[in-house]
Amino acid sequence: MDYCELCDLPKSTCIHGNPPAPPLPTTRAATPRATPVRRRTTSSASRSPAAPPRVVSHRWTPPDTFRVVILEVLAEHGGEMDQDDAFDALEAAMGERLKPADHEKTPEGELRWRYAARRARQALIAEGSMTKGRPGIWALA
Repeated sequence: MDYCELCDLPKSTCIHGNPPAPPLPTTRAATPRATPVRRRTTSSASRSPAAPPRVVSHRWTPPDTFRVVILEVLAEHGGEMDQDDAFDALEAAMGERLKPADHEKTPEGELRWRYAARRARQALIAEGSMTKGRPGIWALA
């Protein structure tokens, strides 16, 4: 056992062998913080049940509108059509549902409704309702 040279006590009980723990750092008083700003959210979950849902009005017909019509047109024509014939049949089937802006051209020079129909076709291919098939041919899966 080791003894302290200053007080002849065992170092385990001597103040010299076991120096006191350093003082704890003083904590500063917490500074008051500003009240957090609560922003209003516009998500549908935060709306009250009495509030009517927002209606989104498009200038032109969205691609999702063409999906069902494309499937119907292809089914009426045996499940497979040439792209140009499919566009003609789609234009006839959509009739009055096409908006004036649908007949405008995209920056690439294509009619907007044809562009929307092609995007709808790509979505139908992705979900498996249509096949990619041969170039220029639209076909049901």
